[in-house]
This record gives sequence, C-alpha cells and structure tokens, in this order.
Amino acid sequence: MKWTKVSSLLLILISAPVFSASDQSETETAKGIAKETAILAGGCFWCVESDFEKLDGVIEVISGYTGGHTENPTYKQVSAGGTGHLEAAQIIYDPKVISYTEILDYFWRHIDPTQGNGQFCDIGPSYRPAIFYNEAQKELAIASKEKIEKTKPFSDPIKVELIEASQFYPAEKYHQDYYKKNPLRYRYYRYGCGRDKRIEELWGKSH
Repeated sequence: MKWTKVSSLLLILISAPVFSASDQSETETAKGIAKETAILAGGCFWCVESDFEKLDGVIEVISGYTGGHTENPTYKQVSAGGTGHLEAAQIIYDPKVISYTEILDYFWRHIDPTQGNGQFCDIGPSYRPAIFYNEAQKELAIASKEKIEKTKPFSDPIKVELIEASQFYPAEKYHQDYYKKNPLRYRYYRYGCGRDKRIEELWGKSH
C-alpha cells in the first residue's frame, strides 16, 4: 500500500498514548425506538463516524472493518493489506426519523466519489469508498448511485462500489469516537488530509 506523509503521521499519532476508552457502548436505545443499520465505507472511519453522528436520526456509529476474508482483523492487518477488508462504519439509525435513501444522500456529499483507490490523503484498497447493502437495501443503493451519476455537479465518473454486506467487525476501542477522545489530533489529521476542502470543491459549501 502506498502511504502519503499525512498517512504516515497518522500511524504515529494513533500509536501514541491516547485517553483510555470506555467500554464500547451497546447499540441499545429506549423501548419503542426502531433501529436499522447501514454500512458505508468512505475512507478514514474516524471521519465517517464524526460526520454521521451529527446527523438527525442517527443513534450510533461504530467504526470497523468489512468486505474481506480475514476473521477478527486488526487495524494493523487491514492497513497492511491482504485482508480484503475496508475501513467502514456501521450506522445505526431510526427509520422513523431518517430513511436509508437519506442516509445515502448524506454519504455521497461527505466523500469524494470520484476517487476509487482510496479517499483524500489515504490511498490503498482498505480506504476505497463503498456501499455495503443487504437484500432489502440493494435496489435503493442502485437507485441512489444512478441518481448521483445523473445529478452530480462535476464531470468525473463515480467510482463508489456497491458490495453485498458481509460480516462487520468493530474496530479496536481506541478507534471508537476517536474524534471526541482526541479532538486536537483528529482535527489536525482531518485538516492535513484535505477532506473538507475537497468535499467543498466537489459539492459546494451547501453540501
């Protein structure tokens, strides 16, 4: 896998001591609240988690790995390549507040869908953008991609993969809510990676 200077710095940052993480919260909510799940890959899962946890109707976002063949992969294994896994986020949401189609609309406008070999400064197979769909979501995912291909405000082709969902493995505890536990490191990484700048170039300020 090829690494940029920012990606190399990222490895240094995450290997440094971090605040102790509390036990990963269970995806439990008050009785009566419906829950559905979307699995999306948009490069660094810290950023996908941060973006989606700001969205009304989202109950919880879990950073993890999916799409590959290695059981219970570690961050080191996935980053090194060979596992087939992508960094991804499992998004638990209330369908009474937000629909799967709206989740996808938001996803498109918070990634670079023209970049198929990674996302932003993170280059390599594990950072590819993808929508992992289940049987009930397949047609909605296809329709969402077709809509974006027709309405996108840029000429470059869409390179986001649609992949049938498989086992999702939560990432290590220190990755969960990283943007909350390590806000300065997270902001430095996100800015250095050029994520928001590129998104604004593609989608405009109102994305």
